[in-house]
Amino acid sequence: MSEIYTSTASGPDSGTARERSRLSFDLDVDICVVGAGLAGLTVGLEAARLGASVAVLEGRHVGWGASGHQLGTVMPGFGLPVGDLIARIGFEDTRELWALSKQGAEFVRANASEQLIPGIAISEGALEVSNVDAGDQLISRLQMLAEDFETEVEGWQVERVRDHLRTDRYFHGVYFPRAFQIDGRKYVHGLAALARRAGARIFEDTPVVSIDSSGIRKRIVTPSARLRASHIVLAGNVHLGAPLRRLSETLLPVWRYAAITAPLGERLAETIAFKGSVTDTDGIDHFRIVDGDRLMWASPETTWDARPTRFASAIARRIRTVFPRLGPVEIAEVWGGAVGETVHGMPQIGQLRKGLWVASGFGRQGLNTTAMAGQLIARSILWGDERWRLFSPFELVWAGGSTGRVAGHVIGMWGRGSAAAAGALARYRERVRKQERIREARLAEANRQAGTRPPRPRPQPGRPRPERARPDRARPEGSPPPAVANPGGSEGAS
Repeated sequence: MSEIYTSTASGPDSGTARERSRLSFDLDVDICVVGAGLAGLTVGLEAARLGASVAVLEGRHVGWGASGHQLGTVMPGFGLPVGDLIARIGFEDTRELWALSKQGAEFVRANASEQLIPGIAISEGALEVSNVDAGDQLISRLQMLAEDFETEVEGWQVERVRDHLRTDRYFHGVYFPRAFQIDGRKYVHGLAALARRAGARIFEDTPVVSIDSSGIRKRIVTPSARLRASHIVLAGNVHLGAPLRRLSETLLPVWRYAAITAPLGERLAETIAFKGSVTDTDGIDHFRIVDGDRLMWASPETTWDARPTRFASAIARRIRTVFPRLGPVEIAEVWGGAVGETVHGMPQIGQLRKGLWVASGFGRQGLNTTAMAGQLIARSILWGDERWRLFSPFELVWAGGSTGRVAGHVIGMWGRGSAAAAGALARYRERVRKQERIREARLAEANRQAGTRPPRPRPQPGRPRPERARPDRARPEGSPPPAVANPGGSEGAS
């Protein structure tokens, strides 16, 4: 089993495929982007396409950390449920944010083609399944997404879900036919290649030592060079470092690990017939088929760093728990990385002060939001697009430091325990209902069988009931026959 710490172990633009370029000379540009993850590379690509001079600074290498390392599902929406968004910012602003998230998904689809990024391996469709029997909630959610948010969705009944996923763990489902999956590790490097082709300059192994964001021309200092820019975009994560510590402290570091099994052959096709990605409503299970007969599976989150191999056995056990028909599975590859999650559950997108922008906090948000943020900020800088203000209600909030990490770990464990208990209760109730239906069916069958037997003849009124013939008792020879009491007479007659 191989172990990978970040998403950069593979990809057409990885450090093993080409020599990294480090900034070793002073430079003047229109836009300086700090961080070469998905969001930062999208800002660089979009701004370069719009004609700006762009420099992207990365302290380590492209895609370092968790950027693009997960299952690569691309679909509209945010980490915060739609109902919570409406309660926070109102219905109309939620509709606008949802429309922006759909544009972000289409941006990824337009770039993630085999022509632009070879080996991107697009697969279609995403299925969100419930761990409990929630049919009424499913109907209301479908109506909201289809009618109010103009999103193509389908509701799947329990039977259809279990026809595609041979397990009793899941009940109803919401199918997103326009969602798709890509190889996230190839996408992040392909995005860097597209940005370079558009004219953006990407410098790796170039950490930022200090930033002076005052004045019209901002100043950025690196270990071996100085850079000046009209705009600075902070697109880093929890690893932004000392110069940007106040920003990084607004993010809760969360590690998530993913694994790919060894080839499973026909037993995988017999167990999982759905070709897209599957996620559960509690955010615990997230998986999809890759390479035809292998299973990619993401583990639950943790707020503490660990060696990825420690999670291999846990992921294998989880796979067997959900799909016992698969039997033992071998983990061939495991990797992980840290993402930053915000306290309010939404990404941080917007202008902190004139010329200083932020695009961060994409943990639990999905690939579409990184693309949306990159487009928004580039167009805000160059076109004056003001839609980034839709994110103004989601301010920078301190994540609590070590205390916040402990609280996040406890809350995560409690949430997973509650979800497991609710799922177990739902499956128990389902078994009870099945047993009740079986008893009712047996009773109905018994009643039906009883109703088909020939009826017993009833005696007609006025006719004596026939007596059964009984053998006479033996009498002594010559004795008279037994007398008949009152033959034809009334009681007491002589």
